[in-house]
Amino acid sequence: MEETTHRDSALFAKLFEQYKEPFTRFANSFVRDTVVAESLFVDALVDYWQRRELLPQNTNVPGYVLTSLRNKALNYLRHQRIKENASDYMMRQARVELDFRINSLENFTIENLFTDDIEQIVSRTLNSVPEQTRRIFIMSRYEHLRNSEIAEQLGISIKTVEFHITKILKILRVNLKDYILCFLIFISAL
Repeated sequence: MEETTHRDSALFAKLFEQYKEPFTRFANSFVRDTVVAESLFVDALVDYWQRRELLPQNTNVPGYVLTSLRNKALNYLRHQRIKENASDYMMRQARVELDFRINSLENFTIENLFTDDIEQIVSRTLNSVPEQTRRIFIMSRYEHLRNSEIAEQLGISIKTVEFHITKILKILRVNLKDYILCFLIFISAL
């Protein structure tokens, strides 16, 4: 038994030494990685070695190992292509996200910062004040009427118009304290 094991080890070592260089070179010409090529050769030789007793006696050993090596190299390359496709996909996704961030930053302006939030707060504030205050503010800021025009249309004094505008601006300042910079832009743009 010991003699058979020793003979088997010697035969395996002989096959390994005989075919290692040419078969590794063959695999490397396709996979372009010496370490991978050597690993594929070893796997192919081990596969042969484990199946040798099940194969016909006249099996062409180099042909069997080379065919096995070819199939392993082909599987390796197919796997590399799948990894490359996945990598390409991830790179495209990353590029799309990066383009989106660049585009967002390029289109960013102070005017549109928190615009929706501010509009909601202004709307809620206007709905919470008395009708006359709301009407005066709308005439002043949205209809762009001068205080004297508002006073004339509503039949009130200019001081009353100023009082209502001052009143709502104070309320808005409190409600928009977190958006004060935007508030100043909002008020000056109206």
